[in-house]
Amino acid sequence: MSDQTFYVTTPIYYVNDAPHIGHGYTTVMGDIITRWHRQRGEDVWYLTGTDEHGQKVLRKAEANGVSPQEWVDKLVEEEWKPLLKTIDIANDDFIRTTEQRHFDGSKAFWQDLYDRDAVYKGSFSGFYSVGSEEFVGDDDVVDGEGEDEGHKISKLDGSRVEHMTEENYFFRLGDYQQKLLDFYEANPTFIQPESARNEVISFVSRGLRDLSISRSTFDWGIGVPWDDEHVMYVWVEALLNYVTAIGYGDDHARFEKIWPASIHIVGKDIARFHAVIWPAMLMAAGQSVPHQVFAHGWLLVGGQKMSKSKANGIRPDEIVDTFGSDAYRYYFARALTFGSDGSISWEDISARYHSELANGFGNLASRVAAMIGKYFDGVLPAAGEQTDAELSVVDIVAESVRDADAAIEAVAPQDALAAIWRIVDGLNGYITDQAPWKVAKEDPDSDRLATILNTTAEGLRVLAVLLNPVMPKSSAVLWDSLGAETALGALADQRIDAVAAWGQLPAGSTITKPASLFPRIETAAE
Repeated sequence: MSDQTFYVTTPIYYVNDAPHIGHGYTTVMGDIITRWHRQRGEDVWYLTGTDEHGQKVLRKAEANGVSPQEWVDKLVEEEWKPLLKTIDIANDDFIRTTEQRHFDGSKAFWQDLYDRDAVYKGSFSGFYSVGSEEFVGDDDVVDGEGEDEGHKISKLDGSRVEHMTEENYFFRLGDYQQKLLDFYEANPTFIQPESARNEVISFVSRGLRDLSISRSTFDWGIGVPWDDEHVMYVWVEALLNYVTAIGYGDDHARFEKIWPASIHIVGKDIARFHAVIWPAMLMAAGQSVPHQVFAHGWLLVGGQKMSKSKANGIRPDEIVDTFGSDAYRYYFARALTFGSDGSISWEDISARYHSELANGFGNLASRVAAMIGKYFDGVLPAAGEQTDAELSVVDIVAESVRDADAAIEAVAPQDALAAIWRIVDGLNGYITDQAPWKVAKEDPDSDRLATILNTTAEGLRVLAVLLNPVMPKSSAVLWDSLGAETALGALADQRIDAVAAWGQLPAGSTITKPASLFPRIETAAE
């Protein structure tokens, strides 16, 4: 096993408002991938955090009559950190761009760029989107229509832009056009999925201009180390969190162990920052480039991208309060293709909850425990001779584990869950076909009943391990009900590469019927 840490990051979220399920979606997907690698026994590090500088935050704070620091402190403590508990995120670190370690690391990185002649002072005159904190080229600006009539609009994301003229520092981004194109060609999986890769290559191929990387008309930001009249452009500063959080400029040994990032998970609307500006900055500073940037799609509600302005944003706690955090995590990993846009609805969440979780998985666990309790007084019986039916279950499990692991490696959590669910469906079908209740009535003294129930309990052991990265609460309950903690040790210590080995749950284990893992819920939509 490599000594290199498997390092996963979310975008550093902009704290001008409370989080919605789009933020929760990104964070849960990163969490599932990281937990899976932990379950492999790998050394992992999962980073998330908040981006708290920039003109948009400044204006939002002013509009609310507080200082920008007061505004971000309140949002982080009351909204953003609680989100992680709501959706059961096992992050290793949470960085805020107002922390001293980020100030110090950012200044060190900028000084490296300056010392390497990668930045210079110049004058900027052009369009800027405060809404997306982005400089917008003239070719990407159009006249607004409807509610935006009389304003200039960015074609990139539909936000309003303002024309500004400032003396700024510039990064020599134009020097890296061919270097980036060569890098993309040599590393075809660096930016994924393929649609995002094609867009980035097309963007870079059109030509790169030097990038304005400082602002001088306001002071809410980190000062440029050699010029107190300038603060760092918020996007350039925000990208640095990925290295400042792991010791850049301060703890060289720690930085070398964790960097480069294994995967930056981002929304597709910010892929260009991560796949163009960020690697160019790293190249300029003489640092390694991340292994992969994965750009997921948008969540669509009623066919529209979810946003505050459209009033179609859904808060994560609304879903969790009704269905629970495990169901929340399961739904977004199972129902959507990571990397593509995906439509969500309350009705679909409820339908999948009941058909797949309550009736499929939860009922399976309940039935098996109940039958072992009824026929064997809650003690797992030893299996007798395996028939083709049992061997088929063993084969399904082995194949599903391989496919699920490969899917996580390909950053396709939806395919991993589809593979795992073949075990759920296979066990349910096995029980129906073998009809243990009939065997108990017709031939109660044979080994056949014991073999059937031992096989299903062993299948549930596998499911508890495989589903632990996705649904940690229900997996822990299932693990406990199987008596596996006593027999096999902690659920977190079970390894993906060993889980398919058959016969691990020892005969004599105490099996208890758990409380319903996913009780039926009556919702307003029903």
